[in-house]
Amino acid sequence: MVFYFTATGNSLYVAKQLDAAPMSIPQAIHGKDTAFRDGSIGVVCPIFGHEAPPMVKEFLKKCTFDTDYFYMVLTYGNRHGGAAELAQALCAQCGIRPAYINTVLMVDNFLPAFDMAEQVKLDKKVEAQIEAVKADIAARRRYIQPATEADRAAHQAFLARSATPPEERWKNIYQVADGCVGCGICTRVCPAGCWTVRDGKAFCRGDDCQCCMACIHACPQKAIGMTIPEINPGARYRNEHIALNEIIQANDQTARRED
Repeated sequence: MVFYFTATGNSLYVAKQLDAAPMSIPQAIHGKDTAFRDGSIGVVCPIFGHEAPPMVKEFLKKCTFDTDYFYMVLTYGNRHGGAAELAQALCAQCGIRPAYINTVLMVDNFLPAFDMAEQVKLDKKVEAQIEAVKADIAARRRYIQPATEADRAAHQAFLARSATPPEERWKNIYQVADGCVGCGICTRVCPAGCWTVRDGKAFCRGDDCQCCMACIHACPQKAIGMTIPEINPGARYRNEHIALNEIIQANDQTARRED
């Protein structure tokens, strides 16, 4: 049993290598079942600011996991900042005893810091990393990726630069240009249901934004931009192995909002 959170497909791609039918956290978190039981249970998600996305944290706190082997695989693009150690602490807060937490270095989709046109050219040995993780999990290896003092310092530096609470920090990071045609794709790829279409134009309410950037990367018109400078406003990203429809199926909250 594998649960995942994805924005541009990286974590979904990893999850699919670990389980033929992984389950979306943005969908599962609204289900009636909050108790899960299996021989092994995994969570695959990206890290934002070295930590799991807010929705993943909420999911872990809300649910119970009856398993002999709980593991997490965290995808990241530049520096993990001791993400496994931070995830272990999160699990402890949720009453979970993880057997295995590791990271996979992939394309970084954070547009203010990285050029997607350059990121996709880098050979980060993704397949080799995934195969190593698969082998570990198949062998039921017990391992938490260690954090160095440099990792911990990087995370503390990030926190010092980000004094604004996360729920406020990302409320107004997106802006919609005149090129928006009201197609509604942003409303369907957003795992938190932040987007709607009003009078033929996309609108983001900001509350509950995960800062996953699924909306901006999926916009076919490139009409969604950021209110802070981007390295390359003309470049967007989706994992080459993942279709847009898969991200929609994972994240779409439109039916729930209409209920």
